[in-house]
Amino acid sequence: MAQQQSVRGVKDVVALIDRLGRISGRAKVIWFLVFGGLFLDAYSNAALGAGLAPMTKQMELSSTQVSILTATAPALAILFNPIGGWLATRIGRVPPLLMAKLFALAGAVIAATADDFTVVWIGRVLVGVAYGVDFAVAMALLAEYTPKSLRGRLNLWQGIWYIATTGNLLLTLICFKFDVGADIWRWSVGSAGVIALSLFLLQWAFLVESPTWLATKGRLEDAVRNLRRIYGIEAVAAKPAAAGAVHDDADADEVPPNVSMKQAGILFRGKYLPRTLLSSAISLGQSMQYFAVGWYLPVISLAIFGNSFEKATIGSMVFNAFGIVGGILSAWFARKLGLRVSSAIGFGGVFVMLVGMGLTFDRVPTWIAFILPAMFIFCHSAGPGANGKSIAALSYRSEVRTLGTGVTGMIGSFGSVAGLYLFPQIKDGIGLDKTFLVLAIVPLLGLLTCLAIKWDPTRAISPDEDPDVPTLTGQPGHPAAPANPANPALVTR
Repeated sequence: MAQQQSVRGVKDVVALIDRLGRISGRAKVIWFLVFGGLFLDAYSNAALGAGLAPMTKQMELSSTQVSILTATAPALAILFNPIGGWLATRIGRVPPLLMAKLFALAGAVIAATADDFTVVWIGRVLVGVAYGVDFAVAMALLAEYTPKSLRGRLNLWQGIWYIATTGNLLLTLICFKFDVGADIWRWSVGSAGVIALSLFLLQWAFLVESPTWLATKGRLEDAVRNLRRIYGIEAVAAKPAAAGAVHDDADADEVPPNVSMKQAGILFRGKYLPRTLLSSAISLGQSMQYFAVGWYLPVISLAIFGNSFEKATIGSMVFNAFGIVGGILSAWFARKLGLRVSSAIGFGGVFVMLVGMGLTFDRVPTWIAFILPAMFIFCHSAGPGANGKSIAALSYRSEVRTLGTGVTGMIGSFGSVAGLYLFPQIKDGIGLDKTFLVLAIVPLLGLLTCLAIKWDPTRAISPDEDPDVPTLTGQPGHPAAPANPANPALVTR
């Protein structure tokens, strides 16, 4: 009988998962359920936009009220990205994900049954809380569930985002065909509640706490139990070291029992500083360019496909199809080129498209007017759109991973709010074509940042295996543990 693997700390757990060549069985079910939460986040965001025009007409909303509703969720995410990351560090990855689904369910029900602006806004507040918490935690958990050789697949979240958006547009179009009238927005928003409830029940039944997080807490028995439940990996927890014995790095990987938000400052020190700057720049740039230009896609769609609700919706679905293709290909680009280089190329493509849109808007044939924003969506989703979240999830040690994804998500949410608020103001002042030229500064700065900072987690040793990366206590990680003669595969690479 083969000898069971001995697990002494985080590095051993990570090494066992990294040895896997594929994700199968219960691990695959769990993996897709976590991605399901990201689908819900995208769907909930799209649900409001798809029915915003009939809602505005039915409730006689002012332009200010419309702006508040559209920006509420990303604005709340500024606060709840880091809060979600902190919660996941303290109580585990799974409980915050389940709480997020309940917030999303409540927000959808409240908004869909609202009779006035205030009640709809309260619903969007709850959706914003869910969005902020879920995204910060889900990407970190996916990084911990996924073997290193397959981590480029984290970028698939971007394709899922566009699939969710397209799905909501399709539902809205079906409701339009059934002539539900001005209440069409209620079906769009309310359907997000059905998805939230379904995901809550499925995640509650199937999700298993991250073995890596359990190991950071010194709960090695629980960690090996979950390795077996998720992957079928047979392992045993190492016995406590005898008095006077040399300690391995299991103790060094434990998180202090009272983790505070102040400890997020570790992300801006030592080796973490350039990683945080890079992931934050990518996240900020991609969210700003997407939400700024995304604001105008319905306008562009109307100009190209005709001035009707049905044609504009179909046009938006066509644009989103380019996002689906780019998002799916982003996993391949990440594996072949690395997250940093693929982000740089994507930013470069977005820059060229924005300059082209600014110089030719309303002055070129229809096919060019179509291809420029379509390629903008493709370049965005194939590069920085996907990588901003993924690079953060892969750049930090396990015990600070959700803090890192939370802070990066918070910075990205600032970009969302800026895109939704700042650029419409610029457009009113200087016109749409010149606004595209001003916006081109954003991907240009993103490109320069990617060229200046060379860090790429897909081309480097795992942070959990790097002895020079600091822990939450601010000290460098413990030197690599000695080789286990019974388990040579667990030697730190």
